[in-house]
Amino acid sequence: MKLISQRYGKARVRLLKVSREGTRHDLKEIEASVMLEGNFDSTYTAGDNSLVVATDTMKNTVYALAKDQLGSEIERFACVVGNHFLSRYPQVSRATVRLAEHPWTRLMVDGHPHSHAFAEGNRARPFTEAACGRDACVVESGVEDLLILKSTGSGFAGFIRDEFTTLPETKDRILATRMKAGWRFSSVPGDYAESNRRALDAMLKVFATRHSASVQATLHDMAGAALEAVSEIDLIRLCMPNQHCLLVNLAAFEIENSNEIFVPTEEPHGQIEAVLSRA
Repeated sequence: MKLISQRYGKARVRLLKVSREGTRHDLKEIEASVMLEGNFDSTYTAGDNSLVVATDTMKNTVYALAKDQLGSEIERFACVVGNHFLSRYPQVSRATVRLAEHPWTRLMVDGHPHSHAFAEGNRARPFTEAACGRDACVVESGVEDLLILKSTGSGFAGFIRDEFTTLPETKDRILATRMKAGWRFSSVPGDYAESNRRALDAMLKVFATRHSASVQATLHDMAGAALEAVSEIDLIRLCMPNQHCLLVNLAAFEIENSNEIFVPTEEPHGQIEAVLSRA
């Protein structure tokens, strides 16, 4: 029997950091995973743990490094964690660190932002993944679970019809998707947060303003807008499941439903994915 490949690590390491500056506090909550690749074959094939970095050590490393290194940009912290394992352990050839952020927003009290009270932000979560090797550290950032919807400006027609096709063609429908988008940086930007904002803003502008012939066509145009908006990005991955909104038949009640009453559904859904890069 031959061991083809292996990697291991610690997942779902949750961390909440409170940064204090006088009476003002700031929160940063992340969920981290650390995966190591390298000279670990013997622990699988011979039960030899002499080169193994315990996954509990990985968890504690994330906590310890966060004390001084976790700031506003999770990309830089992901690289710090990945490079820590490369510099500390020669048996590690690659460390992949993924961080997903849980957003918090400051509560408003009497029209003013409170210094230390927060509410959960929207469900969408910024994330980053740093794949750190001995030659380079490749950073990919993005957002997941971003639910976006437009109530018109979308259609779907001209598709293949066969004996099992019941879907009617339409030139006016609701388009809703719970988007996951990730973009890879070919070089380090001056400000990750600003680059991320520009990429996402460019995609959302296309989603909102450009007519959609299909989710596939919209995905393609959104990716192109992000690549145009941020020169440091060289590749973008988009996953846009089509969250169908089904028109309710009110004819039995002698009520005409003119694209007003729908049932939002999450399953089954169309699953649309693509990876695009610069030519």
